[in-house]
Amino acid sequence: QVQLVESGGGVVQAGGSLRVSCAASGLTFNRYTLAWFRQAPGKEREFVAAIRSSGLDTYYTDSTKGRFTISGDNTKNTVSLLMKTLNPEDTAVYYCAAGLVYNRRWNAPTNYDYWGQGTQVTVSS
Repeated sequence: QVQLVESGGGVVQAGGSLRVSCAASGLTFNRYTLAWFRQAPGKEREFVAAIRSSGLDTYYTDSTKGRFTISGDNTKNTVSLLMKTLNPEDTAVYYCAAGLVYNRRWNAPTNYDYWGQGTQVTVSS
């Protein structure tokens, strides 16, 4: 049974930093693309960042590029998202996702088969 469990969410002031992590089990971790999506109230789920199984390629949405860093640890089956210079627009539930992405559409939720339960990130102004 595949499980993705997020941790590390919380409340942070604008301009601050936060790291969220995801522990994966029940899958061959180094075969999968791991990604972070987020969903704010009343909005659709939005791609944030992804890392390929090799760990050499990372992808970001324009609004997070340069502020967020995704990293993976194949020995611990974890993926983390370090978020810096946070602003209130980053407030959302952050979800970890895993999928075998063959079409290079890293930002498509339909490419991910497994999802975590989400962790709330709130940025106060």
